[in-house]
Amino acid sequence: MRLGVLDIGSNSAQLQVVEATSGAPPLPAHGVKIPTLLNEAIDTDGTIAAEGVERVAEAVAAAVHDAADQHVDYLYPYVTSVVRDATNRDEVIDRIEEVAGVRPQFLTGEQEARLTYLAVHRWYGWSAGRLLLLDIGGGSMEIALGRDAEPDLAISLPLGARRLTRQLLPDDPPTRGQLRELRRHVRDTVGEVADRLRWEGQPGRVIATSKTFKQLARLAGAGRQRKGPFVRRELARRDVRRWLPRLAAMPAAERAKLRGVSAARAGQVLAGAVVADTTMAALNVSRAEICPWALREGIVLSHLETITGQVADVPLQPVRHLDEHRPPPESTTVTPLHPTG
Repeated sequence: MRLGVLDIGSNSAQLQVVEATSGAPPLPAHGVKIPTLLNEAIDTDGTIAAEGVERVAEAVAAAVHDAADQHVDYLYPYVTSVVRDATNRDEVIDRIEEVAGVRPQFLTGEQEARLTYLAVHRWYGWSAGRLLLLDIGGGSMEIALGRDAEPDLAISLPLGARRLTRQLLPDDPPTRGQLRELRRHVRDTVGEVADRLRWEGQPGRVIATSKTFKQLARLAGAGRQRKGPFVRRELARRDVRRWLPRLAAMPAAERAKLRGVSAARAGQVLAGAVVADTTMAALNVSRAEICPWALREGIVLSHLETITGQVADVPLQPVRHLDEHRPPPESTTVTPLHPTG
Protein backbone atom coordinates (compact mmCIF):
# COMPACT_ATOMS: atom_id res chain seq x y z
CA MET A 1 0.00 0.00 0.00
CA ARG A 2 1.23 3.49 -0.85
CA LEU A 3 0.39 6.18 1.67
CA GLY A 4 0.81 9.91 1.08
CA VAL A 5 1.02 12.67 3.67
CA LEU A 6 0.46 16.23 2.43
CA ASP A 7 1.68 18.97 4.78
CA ILE A 8 0.14 22.32 3.76
CA GLY A 9 2.21 25.04 5.38
CA SER A 10 3.16 28.68 5.18
CA ASN A 11 6.02 28.16 2.73
CA SER A 12 4.97 25.11 0.74
CA ALA A 13 2.72 22.09 0.34
CA GLN A 14 4.95 19.06 0.88
CA LEU A 15 3.91 15.63 -0.29
CA GLN A 16 5.70 12.62 1.15
CA VAL A 17 4.91 9.15 -0.19
CA VAL A 18 5.87 5.97 1.65
CA GLU A 19 5.41 2.27 1.08
CA ALA A 20 3.21 1.46 4.07
CA THR A 21 4.14 -1.98 5.36
CA SER A 22 3.48 -3.21 8.88
CA GLY A 23 6.73 -3.50 10.82
CA ALA A 24 8.79 -1.53 8.29
CA PRO A 25 10.05 2.03 8.86
CA PRO A 26 8.15 4.78 6.98
CA LEU A 27 11.05 5.76 4.74
CA PRO A 28 10.06 8.11 1.90
CA ALA A 29 9.72 6.67 -1.59
CA HIS A 30 8.87 9.98 -3.25
CA GLY A 31 8.44 13.61 -2.31
CA VAL A 32 7.69 16.99 -3.82
CA LYS A 33 7.49 20.52 -2.50
CA ILE A 34 5.17 23.09 -4.09
CA PRO A 35 5.38 26.77 -3.03
CA THR A 36 2.42 28.32 -1.20
CA LEU A 37 4.14 31.51 0.08
CA LEU A 38 1.31 32.15 2.51
CA ASN A 39 3.58 34.28 4.67
CA GLU A 40 3.38 36.91 1.95
CA ALA A 41 -0.41 36.81 1.85
CA ILE A 42 -1.43 37.21 5.51
CA ASP A 43 -3.07 40.51 6.43
CA THR A 44 -2.54 42.15 9.81
CA ASP A 45 -5.87 40.78 11.07
CA GLY A 46 -4.83 37.19 10.29
CA THR A 47 -6.79 36.88 7.05
CA ILE A 48 -5.21 35.06 4.11
CA ALA A 49 -5.61 37.30 1.07
CA ALA A 50 -7.40 36.12 -2.06
CA GLU A 51 -4.19 35.55 -4.03
CA GLY A 52 -2.87 33.41 -1.19
CA VAL A 53 -6.05 31.34 -1.11
CA GLU A 54 -5.78 30.66 -4.83
CA ARG A 55 -2.07 29.89 -4.60
CA VAL A 56 -2.47 27.33 -1.82
CA ALA A 57 -5.46 25.72 -3.57
CA GLU A 58 -3.45 25.32 -6.79
CA ALA A 59 -0.47 23.96 -4.84
CA VAL A 60 -2.62 21.32 -3.18
CA ALA A 61 -4.17 20.42 -6.54
CA ALA A 62 -0.71 19.91 -8.02
CA ALA A 63 0.33 17.75 -5.05
CA VAL A 64 -2.81 15.61 -5.32
CA HIS A 65 -2.19 15.20 -9.05
CA ASP A 66 1.36 14.05 -8.26
CA ALA A 67 0.04 11.64 -5.61
CA ALA A 68 -2.24 10.07 -8.21
CA ASP A 69 0.69 9.75 -10.63
CA GLN A 70 2.61 7.97 -7.88
CA HIS A 71 -0.29 5.49 -7.44
CA VAL A 72 -0.92 6.57 -3.86
CA ASP A 73 -3.78 4.57 -2.37
CA TYR A 74 -4.59 6.86 0.53
CA LEU A 75 -3.72 10.47 1.21
CA TYR A 76 -3.77 12.42 4.46
CA PRO A 77 -3.77 16.18 3.72
CA TYR A 78 -3.52 18.49 6.69
CA VAL A 79 -3.01 22.21 7.25
CA THR A 80 -0.58 23.70 9.73
CA SER A 81 -1.24 26.66 12.01
CA VAL A 82 -0.93 29.25 9.23
CA VAL A 83 -4.30 28.09 7.86
CA ARG A 84 -5.70 26.68 11.10
CA ASP A 85 -5.37 30.07 12.82
CA ALA A 86 -6.47 32.21 9.86
CA THR A 87 -9.64 34.23 10.36
CA ASN A 88 -10.95 32.96 7.01
CA ARG A 89 -9.80 29.36 7.37
CA ASP A 90 -13.16 27.88 6.36
CA GLU A 91 -13.01 29.83 3.11
CA VAL A 92 -9.48 28.55 2.51
CA ILE A 93 -10.42 24.93 3.18
CA ASP A 94 -13.55 25.18 1.04
CA ARG A 95 -11.53 26.58 -1.87
CA ILE A 96 -8.90 23.85 -1.55
CA GLU A 97 -11.61 21.22 -1.64
CA GLU A 98 -13.22 22.87 -4.69
CA VAL A 99 -9.97 23.06 -6.68
CA ALA A 100 -8.09 19.96 -5.47
CA GLY A 101 -10.88 17.52 -4.65
CA VAL A 102 -9.65 16.79 -1.12
CA ARG A 103 -10.56 18.47 2.17
CA PRO A 104 -7.54 18.96 4.44
CA GLN A 105 -7.83 18.17 8.12
CA PHE A 106 -6.94 20.30 11.12
CA LEU A 107 -4.61 18.99 13.77
CA THR A 108 -4.70 20.58 17.19
CA GLY A 109 -1.42 21.51 18.82
CA GLU A 110 -1.78 18.63 21.27
CA GLN A 111 -2.39 16.18 18.41
CA GLU A 112 0.75 17.47 16.69
CA ALA A 113 2.73 16.97 19.90
CA ARG A 114 1.45 13.41 20.36
CA LEU A 115 2.02 12.37 16.75
CA THR A 116 5.52 13.86 16.71
CA TYR A 117 6.29 12.10 19.98
CA LEU A 118 5.09 8.83 18.43
CA ALA A 119 7.59 9.24 15.59
CA VAL A 120 10.45 10.18 17.91
CA HIS A 121 9.72 7.30 20.28
CA ARG A 122 9.75 4.82 17.38
CA TRP A 123 13.00 6.25 16.04
CA TYR A 124 14.90 5.86 19.31
CA GLY A 125 13.16 2.75 20.61
CA TRP A 126 12.21 1.52 24.04
CA SER A 127 15.77 1.68 25.37
CA ALA A 128 15.80 5.48 25.12
CA GLY A 129 14.09 5.86 28.49
CA ARG A 130 12.13 8.99 29.26
CA LEU A 131 12.07 11.39 26.30
CA LEU A 132 11.60 15.14 26.33
CA LEU A 133 10.53 16.37 22.90
CA LEU A 134 10.87 19.98 21.71
CA ASP A 135 9.44 21.06 18.35
CA ILE A 136 9.36 24.68 17.17
CA GLY A 137 6.99 25.18 14.26
CA GLY A 138 5.80 28.27 12.46
CA GLY A 139 2.78 28.97 14.63
CA SER A 140 3.39 26.98 17.80
CA MET A 141 5.91 25.05 19.86
CA GLU A 142 5.10 21.52 20.92
CA ILE A 143 6.54 19.84 24.01
CA ALA A 144 5.99 16.21 24.96
CA LEU A 145 7.37 14.08 27.77
CA GLY A 146 7.08 10.36 28.31
CA ARG A 147 8.63 6.92 28.46
CA ASP A 148 6.01 4.76 26.79
CA ALA A 149 4.39 4.76 23.35
CA GLU A 150 1.99 7.50 24.49
CA PRO A 151 3.42 10.63 26.14
CA ASP A 152 2.57 11.40 29.74
CA LEU A 153 2.39 15.07 28.86
CA ALA A 154 1.73 16.81 25.51
CA ILE A 155 1.66 20.62 25.37
CA SER A 156 1.31 23.20 22.61
CA LEU A 157 2.36 26.81 23.20
CA PRO A 158 1.81 29.79 20.83
CA LEU A 159 5.57 30.24 20.36
CA GLY A 160 6.03 29.48 16.67
CA ALA A 161 8.92 31.23 14.91
CA ARG A 162 6.74 32.76 12.20
CA ARG A 163 4.09 33.95 14.65
CA LEU A 164 6.60 35.63 16.96
CA THR A 165 8.46 37.26 14.10
CA ARG A 166 5.24 38.87 12.83
CA GLN A 167 4.08 39.90 16.30
CA LEU A 168 7.27 41.04 18.03
CA LEU A 169 10.06 41.52 15.48
CA PRO A 170 8.66 43.98 12.90
CA ASP A 171 12.04 45.51 12.03
CA ASP A 172 14.72 43.82 9.94
CA PRO A 173 17.07 43.50 11.72
CA PRO A 174 15.13 43.95 14.99
CA THR A 175 15.98 46.47 17.69
CA ARG A 176 17.41 45.49 21.06
CA GLY A 177 14.13 46.45 22.68
CA GLN A 178 12.18 44.13 20.39
CA LEU A 179 14.53 41.28 21.21
CA ARG A 180 14.19 41.92 24.96
CA GLU A 181 10.41 41.91 24.65
CA LEU A 182 10.52 38.68 22.63
CA ARG A 183 12.72 36.93 25.18
CA ARG A 184 10.54 38.12 28.05
CA HIS A 185 7.41 36.89 26.29
CA VAL A 186 8.92 33.46 25.58
CA ARG A 187 10.27 33.15 29.14
CA ASP A 188 6.88 34.00 30.66
CA THR A 189 5.00 31.60 28.37
CA VAL A 190 7.39 28.68 28.90
CA GLY A 191 7.45 29.47 32.62
CA GLU A 192 3.76 28.52 32.81
CA VAL A 193 4.63 24.88 32.13
CA ALA A 194 8.31 24.66 33.17
CA ASP A 195 7.61 23.73 36.79
CA ARG A 196 5.33 20.91 35.68
CA LEU A 197 7.99 19.54 33.33
CA ARG A 198 10.83 19.89 35.85
CA TRP A 199 8.73 18.13 38.49
CA GLU A 200 8.89 14.98 36.36
CA GLY A 201 12.68 14.91 36.77
CA GLN A 202 15.48 14.86 34.23
CA PRO A 203 14.64 13.02 30.99
CA GLY A 204 16.86 10.27 29.67
CA ARG A 205 17.19 12.07 26.35
CA VAL A 206 16.19 15.47 25.03
CA ILE A 207 15.07 15.33 21.41
CA ALA A 208 14.48 18.25 19.06
CA THR A 209 12.64 18.17 15.75
CA SER A 210 11.52 20.79 13.19
CA LYS A 211 13.23 22.96 10.62
CA THR A 212 14.21 25.53 13.25
CA PHE A 213 16.28 23.10 15.29
CA LYS A 214 17.75 21.51 12.17
CA GLN A 215 18.83 24.91 10.85
CA LEU A 216 20.39 25.87 14.17
CA ALA A 217 22.20 22.54 14.37
CA ARG A 218 23.53 23.05 10.85
CA LEU A 219 24.81 26.50 11.79
CA ALA A 220 26.57 24.88 14.75
CA GLY A 221 28.33 22.42 12.44
CA ALA A 222 26.02 19.41 12.26
CA GLY A 223 26.11 17.24 9.13
CA ARG A 224 24.12 18.21 6.05
CA GLN A 225 20.71 16.66 5.50
CA ARG A 226 21.92 15.08 2.27
CA LYS A 227 24.20 12.83 4.34
CA GLY A 228 21.11 10.94 5.39
CA PRO A 229 18.97 10.43 8.49
CA PHE A 230 21.38 8.13 10.32
CA VAL A 231 24.07 10.76 10.85
CA ARG A 232 24.07 11.82 14.50
CA ARG A 233 23.19 15.51 14.87
CA GLU A 234 23.08 17.55 18.06
CA LEU A 235 22.52 21.11 19.16
CA ALA A 236 24.13 22.53 22.30
CA ARG A 237 22.59 25.54 24.00
CA ARG A 238 25.99 27.24 24.09
CA ASP A 239 26.04 27.13 20.27
CA VAL A 240 22.61 28.75 20.11
CA ARG A 241 23.81 31.51 22.44
CA ARG A 242 26.93 31.96 20.32
CA TRP A 243 24.87 32.45 17.16
CA LEU A 244 22.14 34.65 18.61
CA PRO A 245 24.03 37.98 18.49
CA ARG A 246 25.19 37.28 14.94
CA LEU A 247 21.68 36.43 13.74
CA ALA A 248 20.24 39.48 15.50
CA ALA A 249 22.68 41.80 13.75
CA MET A 250 21.89 40.50 10.27
CA PRO A 251 18.92 41.35 8.05
CA ALA A 252 17.03 38.36 6.70
CA ALA A 253 18.75 38.62 3.32
CA GLU A 254 22.12 38.06 4.98
CA ARG A 255 20.88 35.18 7.12
CA ALA A 256 19.71 33.44 3.95
CA LYS A 257 23.37 33.16 2.89
CA LEU A 258 24.29 31.13 5.98
CA ARG A 259 24.72 27.37 5.73
CA GLY A 260 21.51 25.48 6.27
CA VAL A 261 19.26 28.57 6.35
CA SER A 262 16.77 28.73 3.50
CA ALA A 263 15.59 32.03 2.08
CA ALA A 264 11.99 31.19 2.97
CA ARG A 265 12.86 30.78 6.65
CA ALA A 266 15.65 33.33 7.03
CA GLY A 267 13.27 35.92 8.42
CA GLN A 268 12.06 33.73 11.26
CA VAL A 269 15.19 31.80 12.26
CA LEU A 270 16.14 34.49 14.79
CA ALA A 271 12.85 34.19 16.66
CA GLY A 272 13.24 30.43 16.52
CA ALA A 273 16.71 30.71 18.05
CA VAL A 274 15.37 32.86 20.89
CA VAL A 275 12.64 30.29 21.58
CA ALA A 276 15.17 27.45 21.51
CA ASP A 277 17.61 29.21 23.84
CA THR A 278 14.99 30.41 26.32
CA THR A 279 13.18 27.06 26.43
CA MET A 280 16.39 25.06 26.88
CA ALA A 281 17.39 27.39 29.72
CA ALA A 282 13.99 27.12 31.43
CA LEU A 283 14.04 23.31 31.27
CA ASN A 284 17.73 22.93 32.25
CA VAL A 285 18.62 21.48 28.85
CA SER A 286 22.23 21.88 27.76
CA ARG A 287 22.10 19.68 24.66
CA ALA A 288 19.45 18.14 22.39
CA GLU A 289 19.66 15.41 19.77
CA ILE A 290 18.10 16.16 16.39
CA CYS A 291 15.61 13.52 15.28
CA PRO A 292 15.01 13.12 11.52
CA TRP A 293 11.45 11.94 12.10
CA ALA A 294 8.68 14.32 13.09
CA LEU A 295 4.99 14.97 12.46
CA ARG A 296 4.67 13.51 8.96
CA GLU A 297 6.26 10.24 10.06
CA GLY A 298 4.00 10.22 13.11
CA ILE A 299 0.95 10.40 10.87
CA VAL A 300 2.24 7.50 8.77
CA LEU A 301 2.98 5.43 11.88
CA SER A 302 -0.45 6.20 13.27
CA HIS A 303 -1.99 4.78 10.11
CA LEU A 304 0.26 1.73 10.15
CA GLU A 305 -1.08 0.87 13.58
CA THR A 306 -4.45 0.19 11.96
CA ILE A 307 -2.84 -2.76 10.18
CA THR A 308 -2.29 -4.39 13.56
CA GLY A 309 -5.82 -3.66 14.69
CA GLN A 310 -5.29 -0.38 16.53
CA VAL A 311 -7.23 2.79 15.78
CA ALA A 312 -5.48 5.66 14.03
CA ASP A 313 -6.01 9.26 15.11
CA VAL A 314 -5.93 10.56 11.54
CA PRO A 315 -8.55 9.98 8.81
CA LEU A 316 -7.33 9.09 5.32
CA GLN A 317 -8.76 9.98 1.92
CA PRO A 318 -8.66 7.55 -1.01
CA VAL A 319 -6.84 8.91 -4.05
CA ARG A 320 -7.88 6.31 -6.60
CA HIS A 321 -11.04 8.21 -7.59
CA LEU A 322 -9.03 11.20 -8.81
CA ASP A 323 -8.53 11.89 -12.49
CA GLU A 324 -4.88 10.95 -12.96
CA HIS A 325 -4.70 12.75 -16.28
CA ARG A 326 -5.73 16.14 -14.93
CA PRO A 327 -2.74 18.46 -15.39
CA PRO A 328 -1.58 20.58 -12.46
CA PRO A 329 -2.16 24.34 -12.68
CA GLU A 330 0.29 25.96 -15.07
CA SER A 331 1.28 28.62 -12.53
CA THR A 332 2.39 26.05 -9.96
CA THR A 333 6.01 24.99 -9.63
CA VAL A 334 6.68 21.45 -8.41
CA THR A 335 10.11 20.97 -6.85
CA PRO A 336 11.53 17.53 -6.03
CA LEU A 337 12.42 17.18 -2.37
CA HIS A 338 16.20 16.93 -2.28
CA PRO A 339 17.77 17.64 1.13
CA THR A 340 19.65 20.93 1.16
CA GLY A 341 22.03 22.67 3.51
